[in-house]
Amino acid sequence: MTEGEQKITIDGTEYALSALSPEVKAQITNLRVVDNEIAQLKARLAIASTARMAYQAALKNALPVDTH
Repeated sequence: MTEGEQKITIDGTEYALSALSPEVKAQITNLRVVDNEIAQLKARLAIASTARMAYQAALKNALPVDTH
């Protein structure tokens, strides 16, 4: 590996990107795409969970008060 060359670490081993096969590079790209998708889904889930809590609070506030 030369100075300034792009590198990637996989399972604790550092590899020069230029030395990797096209198949390996494709799998790295696939992992990056999937990691990005997972991050987006987690963000959407957090938004939905927050909305659910707000709807639940609104429901409790809209229920008639029990005066027993």
